[in-house]
Amino acid sequence: MMNQQNWTAKPWSDSEMLECAMVVPDVADTATFTFRAPSGAWFDYQPGQFITLDLPVPGGNVQRTYTISSSPSRPLSISITVKAQKGSIGTRWMLEHLKPGARIKAYGPSGIFSFHRHKAKKYLFISAGSGITPMMSMTTWAWDSGEMPDITFVHAARRPSEIIFRERLEQFANRVPGLRLRFTVGAPDPFRAWHGYEGRLNQIMLGLMAPDYLEREVFCCGPEPFMQAVREMLASLGYDMARYHQESFGAAVRTEAEAPVIHDVVPIEGSAAEVVFARSGVTAPCAETDTVLAVAKRSGLNIPSGCNFGLCGTCKVQKLSGDVHMVHNGGISEDDIAAGFILACCSHPMGQVELAV
Repeated sequence: MMNQQNWTAKPWSDSEMLECAMVVPDVADTATFTFRAPSGAWFDYQPGQFITLDLPVPGGNVQRTYTISSSPSRPLSISITVKAQKGSIGTRWMLEHLKPGARIKAYGPSGIFSFHRHKAKKYLFISAGSGITPMMSMTTWAWDSGEMPDITFVHAARRPSEIIFRERLEQFANRVPGLRLRFTVGAPDPFRAWHGYEGRLNQIMLGLMAPDYLEREVFCCGPEPFMQAVREMLASLGYDMARYHQESFGAAVRTEAEAPVIHDVVPIEGSAAEVVFARSGVTAPCAETDTVLAVAKRSGLNIPSGCNFGLCGTCKVQKLSGDVHMVHNGGISEDDIAAGFILACCSHPMGQVELAV
């Protein structure tokens, strides 16, 4: 049995194994594992950091990093919330075999993804799937701090029933008006009314969810395609990307020096480009920051258009060659994109682009 908490105890050091104290199921294939230190040590870390567990899976131990979902404002224990993905080894072993009383070697805490490192008056948290875990840690800290938070919390999930921590977050938001929850799902659950957003997160949706996004410090966590889409949305909306911070599902980042350099392809002010309108026999020089639709109009060509936000799909044209940077809002399908179609209103030529116009 664990020792009763002793306030003369020292902070936990990873030289001491952790003992699983509690396992709480959440959504499908997801559970929160709470650990305590057998010595009664308490836990000191920054909300948003992670720990690495040494898991004794069949065939040999594996090391897996997990973001801490608890908050250091509650230092008697430390929790991680894990979701098994297709092909999971360590996480699947935890869900099936890790029970209260078992002891696990752990390393850390570490990591640079924390709003303690980037103080701001207003925050925008954007997450998808199990990327919600560091946001939960930071939100719990804000709740426990005793100060009114100003957080807009945007989360994307496949279905409402797959929103991790939904009830706990709603309990927080019911009591503090400064925490605003904005959920979007791929589809509602059958026979359950859903009054939130539906569909892939896009620029228009983000503007409705957080109209003052330009004033907020942004923290993002989720699969890389999701985070790339968020970066493209924010950059195209004029957001100062120096105030954007992300945590990857991939390799753990322990220090600023280890942080990967993001090489997103974005239009560059002053960079030359060219649009070839093949059927019209027109070649128009332009800049990468010009949209294809603007270049066409400037060249006296008519591409039918409507919303100018990549939403209605009216300006869909076929790209014959070259590359464009397109940030749309749902007005074109993935199948059309794969077939070479673009939306002229939200596509920027990257170098020379040839269109069937």
